[in-house]
Amino acid sequence: MTKHISPEHISPEQISNVLFLCTGNSARSILAEALVSHWGKGLFRGFSAGSFPKGEVHPIALRLIEQFGLPTADLRSKSWDDFAAPGAPTMDYIFTVCDQAAGEMCPIWPGHPITAHWGLPDPAAVRGTPAEQAAAFRETFRVLETRVRFFLTFQFKKLNRKDLQQMAADAGKLTAGAIL
Repeated sequence: MTKHISPEHISPEQISNVLFLCTGNSARSILAEALVSHWGKGLFRGFSAGSFPKGEVHPIALRLIEQFGLPTADLRSKSWDDFAAPGAPTMDYIFTVCDQAAGEMCPIWPGHPITAHWGLPDPAAVRGTPAEQAAAFRETFRVLETRVRFFLTFQFKKLNRKDLQQMAADAGKLTAGAIL
């Protein structure tokens, strides 16, 4: 049985930082940031950034996050350069969530984080009715939630770096509703 640690008893050294990268940082990476911060229950802090940030969070992404009762106050579209700069939080894990960001030349990340590709189609690129657009965002949210929840089940303290790297990559292959 896992002992629950309440957030007020967590020291900064116990918190793992997870950065989700995308090109525009307006939808997928924002959803993932909110999900890992929520499901990480104080032990994981989510961040997101883009190589060419749009400058605003997609309104459908914000509405969806709010629908699930997750906080949106700190969510904003930002550059990945913010996290490669001196004084930025050191990342323990970095996941690309779009194919373009996976192929781009990324900054050198301090601390040599575990990295993996969790690519998904861009729900913001869906053209159609408002219902079709909302459905694309919901599907992306469900897939990311499945991947994040699986990732958070890892026995981090018992796994070596190679196994963590492989498991993080495997998490990026899960689809919505995958049996964990």
